[in-house]
Amino acid sequence: MSDSAPVGKADFRPALAAAMAAAGSQHYPAGALYVVATPIGNLADITLRALHVLHLADAIACEDTRHTGLLLRALGIDGKPLVALHQHNEAEAALGVIERLQQGQRVAYASDAGTPAVSDPGARLVAACAAAALRVVPLPGASSVTAAVSAAGLAGEGGFVFQGFLPAKPGERTAAVQALAAEARAVVLLEAPHRIAALADALAALGPRPVTVARELTKQFEQIATLPCAELPAWLAQDAQRQRGEFALVLHPALTAATGGDTERVLRLLLAELPLKSAVKLAADITGAPRNALYAQALQWQRDVP
Repeated sequence: MSDSAPVGKADFRPALAAAMAAAGSQHYPAGALYVVATPIGNLADITLRALHVLHLADAIACEDTRHTGLLLRALGIDGKPLVALHQHNEAEAALGVIERLQQGQRVAYASDAGTPAVSDPGARLVAACAAAALRVVPLPGASSVTAAVSAAGLAGEGGFVFQGFLPAKPGERTAAVQALAAEARAVVLLEAPHRIAALADALAALGPRPVTVARELTKQFEQIATLPCAELPAWLAQDAQRQRGEFALVLHPALTAATGGDTERVLRLLLAELPLKSAVKLAADITGAPRNALYAQALQWQRDVP
């Protein structure tokens, strides 16, 4: 739950009325699974259509019945049957959901936060519904992935790849980071607080490549910072608060091996004659290299000067 919209303090009764007025006249077929995106922190990020469907549904399947129960009570929705469907029982629980759908029920599925079936459970359920020729209706909404990308400043830099959680085992995580070093596009990662320090240590091997760290997105203590990967462990260690909460990280594009040498030469020549920001902008215009990567490289060179 968000610190900016705690349970018991936000009144969603007007929102439920608005949801009925805005979305109530739309068609909601029976016997369909509704994949509902829920807030990643701030309850006010719930959509009007999501509110209406959660109120309309005959049953709500969810990753954690306790968590979703709290959410529903905060939204003013009571008395809905809750069906536990998580990573450990998804295949079995999907059969129960399909049985409800075949009886003509409307079933909503919500993971603990954000959009289901991306990094959270739900993909197996959706696949099972498709195999049974049952309709799946997605309700878009909050996503830590798109929220982090929107704050990272990647415009015009070739899109991004969603990687999600890297392996927890040190050797596998190191290998995964080495593979990311060859990825020319931006990469979105997710991480839990108890593993963020280990991930930072692994990413440090990428040196000056910029990374945007988005912590506690949409919550009261939201924090977003962009810095070179090499500095990420020290940045986290500076304040214990920085290692708390849920993390979305955007690894910015790196200079490609084919053009990296020429790009660095151009940047060094321009830095000798121009202020840092002007040199970076002009180097990006000349070479087509990502501006954030050039800026991080220039900052690293400045720090390396004795």
